[in-house]
Amino acid sequence: MVVLGAGPAGLVLGNLLHASGIDCVILERADRAHVQTRARAGFLAPNTVRVLERHGLAEGLRRRGREHGACEFRTDDGRFTLEYGSLGRGEPHTVYPQQELVTDLLTRYVDTGGRIRFGAEAVAVHGARTGRPSVTVREADGRTGRWQARYVAGCDGRRGAARASLPPGAVRRHHRDHGVSWLGLLVEAPPSLDAVGYAVHGRGFAGHMARTDRITRYYLQCERGRPAGSWSQDAIWAELELRMRAAAYGPLHRGRIVQRGVVDLDSDVLEPLRHGSLFLAGDAASVISPSAAKGANLAVLEAEILARALADDLAHGDGEGLDRYSARCLPHIWRAQDFSQWMIRLLHGPSGPEGETSFHNALRRSRIESLRTSRSQQDWFAENYVGV
Repeated sequence: MVVLGAGPAGLVLGNLLHASGIDCVILERADRAHVQTRARAGFLAPNTVRVLERHGLAEGLRRRGREHGACEFRTDDGRFTLEYGSLGRGEPHTVYPQQELVTDLLTRYVDTGGRIRFGAEAVAVHGARTGRPSVTVREADGRTGRWQARYVAGCDGRRGAARASLPPGAVRRHHRDHGVSWLGLLVEAPPSLDAVGYAVHGRGFAGHMARTDRITRYYLQCERGRPAGSWSQDAIWAELELRMRAAAYGPLHRGRIVQRGVVDLDSDVLEPLRHGSLFLAGDAASVISPSAAKGANLAVLEAEILARALADDLAHGDGEGLDRYSARCLPHIWRAQDFSQWMIRLLHGPSGPEGETSFHNALRRSRIESLRTSRSQQDWFAENYVGV
């Protein structure tokens, strides 16, 4: 078994296959230091935590993760806090930076004898339809080689070799560009709110998400195409404080901006998630906007489903799970996409004619008011916000 990519999907899959006695190797184009330090999501859904606990992969997050169950909305009409962890099914998130989870999963995999090749970039997957797949790999020194396996799991993202190797017509791609861009910031500063902060402002959305007691993630809606480096630190803090309404609700804790990048919000789903002996998981299967923190959680869910199906086939000759892999994953993916789309419409104003903008903003104001006052709407939000 060859697994492409050492993100959450690939490492969960590798750990579960290795624990089942299935010979596998993970091929990762980056080096280990990069894998363990690339910052991504930080909010783990309750089901994700249950999956990790079920397989003995939750020791680190149980020691260092912390429960979080509140979000605060700030608008021209004021602010309110939604204690979503006590609404719906009564389940909070666990805040645990993705790079720490990846480090835990990688350490466990390597310490138990799992095989991984760093600096090994998958170039192409061959023969998936014939049932004898192989992967062409470019090593760090420039040499190329080929790995053969019974199955290949593409966990290498939307621009990885797994997707690129799909022949025309093999899958159907569903794509939507939401026309919204965020400047994502990682700041060396303690959180300024006790909750996730969503600020809806005429100049654009601003977001506040705690990562640790010393690191905070911020987002600023920005013009499409504007480079991340064109923002000065003073301009960033001025815009954050304006949109977060710091003058009314208290100043933000400032700190050194250690990472910045522009994210163009779009959604992307492939159907089916299988082409012969090649299976897709994580961002290779579907890309979701970060507006609702679903990407890593979907990756872990898909990895567990795929690992169980592969174990049934390789150890017991039962291929039913592999045949049903797409059918099991896609309803979860589409539900997450639906909620993500709802969040995008809630947090951002449209571009277009003045009449359209006025109508959309009135609807957005009504939705936020329903969240503030309606218990049934709050329960719906809570269940979807933490669910996958």
